[in-house]
Amino acid sequence: MNELILTLEHSSNLAIYLLIDMVVAIILLAGIRFTMGLISHVDTKDELAKKDNFAYGISMAGGVAAMGIALSGAITGELAGSYSIEFIGMFCYGLMALILIKAGRFIHDKFALPDLNKQTLILNRNISVSIVDAASVIATAIVVRASLIWVDGLNLKTLIAILVAWIVSQVMLVLITRIFEWQFSRHNGVTFQASLEAGQIALAIRYAGYLISTAMSVTAASYFIDFDFINLWNGIIQWTVMSIILMICLTILTSIAKFIVLWGIDRRVEVEVQENIGIAIIELAISFAIALLLMSLMS
Repeated sequence: MNELILTLEHSSNLAIYLLIDMVVAIILLAGIRFTMGLISHVDTKDELAKKDNFAYGISMAGGVAAMGIALSGAITGELAGSYSIEFIGMFCYGLMALILIKAGRFIHDKFALPDLNKQTLILNRNISVSIVDAASVIATAIVVRASLIWVDGLNLKTLIAILVAWIVSQVMLVLITRIFEWQFSRHNGVTFQASLEAGQIALAIRYAGYLISTAMSVTAASYFIDFDFINLWNGIIQWTVMSIILMICLTILTSIAKFIVLWGIDRRVEVEVQENIGIAIIELAISFAIALLLMSLMS
């Protein structure tokens, strides 16, 4: 009987922690729609329900998914020690995640795809640009989640660690975009961004796979380094170096896997010329699978 009572008490505590986390999460998820409309001066209800703008819906869906991914790294449950600490920690980390996701979207627009007027294109129902936009915020959220799990506590040094991890991820995402764009332009005589603006959905799907898998490789790098207040910068440098190494490994392994899985198929022609969405989705799945295997191997 005593064991049953203890079990019930434990379950009730877990239920309260769960309730606290879910309330904060739902508030912050709603904040995605609010901030999207506020920043872009757009009536989200009008775009989603009256104009039935699928591109805007995809973009917002990416933001909501990103927020959920990031928040999953902020949940500590009973480890928080009290309900108030869990609420404060969840809310603060969640708010930080929201800011970093929005900042990541800005960085991607200005430095990764500077030739695109992304907001105008999405409002004009450009599906390919909305897919890329959703993938970029999801990629940022994956790294934010990893940094939230990596750090311990809530103070100035943990904030610095999270911010630097975010910066590393943004540099990696911009770098992979430059490489992707260079390869595409070399083979097609037209820029990658111009093709996205023209509505090349298959290309956007392939690129989304590169973004998300790159973020996952950066996440895998965090498994090698223990968070240490005293040697914080050493840890950050190690994370950066391991991120580069794993990104190279990911590129090599993904290329090999795509060559074998899609044996006998000219992937460049299918995706870049014929706009074969099916092949592009397979490539995305392969990129995701290899990145997931790397994460599992490193953890």
